[in-house]
Amino acid sequence: MQIIADNIQITNPMIAQALNEMNPLPVQDLAKKCEAADADIIDINPGPLTRDGEEKMTFLVEAVQQVCNLPLSLDTSNPSAMAAGLKACRERPIINGFSLETAKIEKILPLATEFECDITGFLLYPNGMVPGNDEERLNLAVQLFEAFNEKRIEPQRLIIDPVLVPLMWEDGSRQAMELLTVIRMLQDLLGFPVKTIVGLSNLTSGKGPKEKKLLLEEVYLSMLASAGLDMVLMNIFNKKTVSAAKACDSITRQGTFSWEEVP
Repeated sequence: MQIIADNIQITNPMIAQALNEMNPLPVQDLAKKCEAADADIIDINPGPLTRDGEEKMTFLVEAVQQVCNLPLSLDTSNPSAMAAGLKACRERPIINGFSLETAKIEKILPLATEFECDITGFLLYPNGMVPGNDEERLNLAVQLFEAFNEKRIEPQRLIIDPVLVPLMWEDGSRQAMELLTVIRMLQDLLGFPVKTIVGLSNLTSGKGPKEKKLLLEEVYLSMLASAGLDMVLMNIFNKKTVSAAKACDSITRQGTFSWEEVP
C-alpha cells in the first residue's frame, strides 16, 4: 500500500500564505518533513486556483521538487493549472482527479493521455452527489470506465476512489463497510486489476476526540488493506497510522515474512 501525504493543501494557512506570497520556503520545509515521515507520494492541493492558476501550480511543483525526490499527485479543478503542473513534473505524476462531471471528462481526463500519467476517478454522480450504497458505486465504476475507454486511455492508468464518507453521517458506518465490498469487487467487475485509493481522513471528518479519531483510522486502514486497497491519502504526520499501514504491508504482501519489515 502506497502512502500519499495530503499535507500540502490550501486549507493549511501556512501553505495558503506561502502561495499568496510565492514563498517556496514553507512549502519546501513541509515537503521535506513529509518525505522524512516515510511518504511514498506527495499530494499538492492548492484548490481551484481561480487566479494565476498556471503560475501558482508550477511554483508549487517546482518548489517541492527542488528539495524532494518523491513523485507527486496534483489536485486542482482548474484544467490549465493542472496541465502546467503536470508539465513541470520531473517524474510521472498522478492526476487527482476526475469524475462523471462533463467538464472534468472533457478537460481533465484527456490530460492523462497527453502526459502519460495515472489519474484518479471518483465514484460520484455528475452533480457531485455521493452514491448511497455499494450497488450505486459499482454502477458508477462501470460508467467511469466507459468514459475512460471513450477517451482511449490505457486501463492501467485508472485509479478508482470509491469516496469514503464520514462516520458521522446517518449511514456512515454502513457505507464504510460497503466500501470494502466495492474495493473487493472492482477487479472482477471491470475485468482488470484496477488500482484503488481512499482519502482516509474523510472517515473521521467533523468534531470528535483526536485520539479516538486516530484509533478509528488505524482500524479502518487495516480493513481497507484486507480488502486490497492500493493507495491511501492521509496525514503523514499521524505516526501510528503510518505504522499501521506499514504493518499491513508486512501481512498482505506476497513473499516470505520477515520481522525486519515490521515497523
